[in-house]
Amino acid sequence: MRIKSGPAHHHRVRKVVKMASGFRGRRKNYRIARIAVKHALKDSFIDRRRRKRDMRSLWIVRMNAALREYGLSYSKFIPMLKKSNILLNRHVLANIASRDPELFKNIVEAVK
Repeated sequence: MRIKSGPAHHHRVRKVVKMASGFRGRRKNYRIARIAVKHALKDSFIDRRRRKRDMRSLWIVRMNAALREYGLSYSKFIPMLKKSNILLNRHVLANIASRDPELFKNIVEAVK
């Protein structure tokens, strides 16, 4: 006969209930928490990848907005940047565009 209420089972239950500690209502109950935690872990896995996509698109939007002042668009600027052999990524360029407009202007001038 197998043991259904041993230390391993209690450890597993405690682990799931701890993971569900911020949940509301019946989702703190082990039976329901088990499913809710499984879904939450799946969503967090997916969203870690989605965050990377979202951040890249945010950087592109910020750069595009800053480039419009100089009569350029993002799609024209990136190939010019590569041709000029300036090795700055989108994250760094977006930060420069928002925090140091003078430096960004110098980069745009160098690319043109």
